[in-house]
Amino acid sequence: MLLTYIKGETPFPKFSATFMLDDVIVGHYNTETKNYVARGNTTNEDDVVDPKHFRAISEHLQNHLTDRSSYLKPVNSTEGPLVYQLMGVCELFDNDKSGQLVTKGAFGGSTTDELRFFDDKFTISYDVNYTAQEMKPFLDLTTWRHKHLYYPACITTLKNYLKIRGTQVNRKVKPRVRLIQRASSDSGGSRLSCLATGFYPRHINLTLFIDGQPVADHEITGGDLLPNDDGTYQMRKSLEISAADKHKYTCSATHLSLDNTLDVILESEEYVETPS
Repeated sequence: MLLTYIKGETPFPKFSATFMLDDVIVGHYNTETKNYVARGNTTNEDDVVDPKHFRAISEHLQNHLTDRSSYLKPVNSTEGPLVYQLMGVCELFDNDKSGQLVTKGAFGGSTTDELRFFDDKFTISYDVNYTAQEMKPFLDLTTWRHKHLYYPACITTLKNYLKIRGTQVNRKVKPRVRLIQRASSDSGGSRLSCLATGFYPRHINLTLFIDGQPVADHEITGGDLLPNDDGTYQMRKSLEISAADKHKYTCSATHLSLDNTLDVILESEEYVETPS
């Protein structure tokens, strides 16, 4: 769950709430109609969430973001809107055992507070100079809401969504890996790019080798994980090489969908894929 409160004039809603199952957006809270709206559903999801719970939680957190933002001051006195965000994550283990609930607040790009709830125990840290008088009512109310409202609602919704979206988030899609060499007009050499695309889940290890040894990180550009339109991901790592370069380059990919490491070898201007 990701909530955003904006203080100031922008074309965006003052308050918004997005709900995700792992990395798949499953719904959002409409502040005008005060309803939960499912997104991308291919089956009937009317019974996945409790409308009253989601409305109550969203309204509570909207009030919380509004109230807490009054205590926060920007680091630099600049004009423009101020953004306060809250992220809440609850976990479910493979054995169907409920995990922890973590909530983090952020203002101006920096974390302001973090709360963890697990086995009826709370830990909290904050980077704002609250007085004890300000903190006590906040902590008392937050503790009660996490234990009796947020945590059970999050775990129940998570279990319900896994019943109908489990196949989607547990799927494994193999990456398509290519090693591409293109001439660079600026340097007279070429750019070597290792591209892995179309894979799911998002975690992948992509490594460039030169003569069997990993290329130093400071020589590589790219490496950002990017989404594809179909819900899969892509990653590209590139390296500049000279025109006289005679080394042997390999791109190696490891992913949950692969039984073995996938190696793509570049020799001259040709490449071959070989599982290792």
